[in-house]
Amino acid sequence: MWSFETDEDFERELAWMRDFVANEVIPLEVSDEGPELDAELDKLRAKVKERGLWAAHLDVELGGRGFGQLKLGLMHEISGRTRLGPLVFGNQAPDSGNSEILARHGTDEQKERWMTPLLDGRFHSAYAMTEPGAGADPTLLSTSAVQDESGDWIINGDKWFITNASIADFFIVMVVTDPDAPPHRRASQLIVPEGTPGLTVVRELGTLEDANPIYGKFDNHAEVTLRDVRVPADAMLGPRGAGFTIAQERLGPGRIHHCMRWIGQASRALDMLCERSLYRYSHGSVLAEKQSIQNAIADSWTELHAMRLMTLHAAWKIDTHGVKAARTEISAIKFWGAGMLHDVIDRALQAHGSLGYSSDLPLESMYRFARAARIYDGPDEVHRQVVARQVLKNYARPPGDVPTEHVPSRRAALLASRESR
Repeated sequence: MWSFETDEDFERELAWMRDFVANEVIPLEVSDEGPELDAELDKLRAKVKERGLWAAHLDVELGGRGFGQLKLGLMHEISGRTRLGPLVFGNQAPDSGNSEILARHGTDEQKERWMTPLLDGRFHSAYAMTEPGAGADPTLLSTSAVQDESGDWIINGDKWFITNASIADFFIVMVVTDPDAPPHRRASQLIVPEGTPGLTVVRELGTLEDANPIYGKFDNHAEVTLRDVRVPADAMLGPRGAGFTIAQERLGPGRIHHCMRWIGQASRALDMLCERSLYRYSHGSVLAEKQSIQNAIADSWTELHAMRLMTLHAAWKIDTHGVKAARTEISAIKFWGAGMLHDVIDRALQAHGSLGYSSDLPLESMYRFARAARIYDGPDEVHRQVVARQVLKNYARPPGDVPTEHVPSRRAALLASRESR
């Protein structure tokens, strides 16, 4: 059965979220960071918790609401309109993904020590997987973990572009524990507390998002080194050699969340584009009467609508058939959505001219952040490759290399079948 309706009870929650985000969260975007903003965000988090919408990404058996990816997607579309939204609703990356794999694979002690304070908002975490020489190909990871005679793991390696490293209370680190195993069975995941000797946050990386980051700021990205970092045997998260499997569990639904947040961001940019077109007068008429602006609005709305349907279908498929069954759809929305986000924001910025280019509107920062979407959680090229390979599995080389649709061959076959009757 197919339906495009949301049940009434959940629609009431979404309506509350729309009003809450528009009237209480977005206004705080212009506040300077510091204790005053933190206090205001804490008050908003209390309202979300009272509403029962805090950290809703976990299944019921894991302590969450069990909404599933489809409902979560609708929530992320709303909260994603502002970068403060995930923080207010307790599902910011990388904490949300880390809490999910802790819930599924952590021991009781690991859950109590790390997951509970993470879900309460008392901890931040980092996911240390990417390395300078192994960005898009995790089978090239070189950070190693070797057990000594005591059973402790000794970690050595370099990590790169690790989000929230400078504020993390703990790291989940992808390490090679079995170098001689098959490529996707070589890695495991270890929990490393902040402050462990040998774990060093070398520097915050300047990026297109923020060329001169202030150390210790949320959502910064950092270079991290691990030199003879020692953790006990029970620091392993999940089974030995299951690092890639756990990573895929984390990244699949996470891409749904990203894409729905991008839809929220792009919708906001479209709102600004449409508003601009109705008041900006130039060359004899308002922009809304210019064909090029009408094309920009129509293209943006259509790309957004298509992306929304694609993403919600992928979420539905995860809920119905599991992450593995939705692999093609997940990769498709990842690269398609990143391009959509950039293009919609770009059109809105262009229509605003120098105002859009200035920091008097949020479009310039939205534009900078949008560029990263084509790189993180797998670059466009990798996801296109995944889609192509999955699609090609449904096809086979034709006998004799004669195209199936070859008209002369089809005609000959038709004549032969008639003669044989």
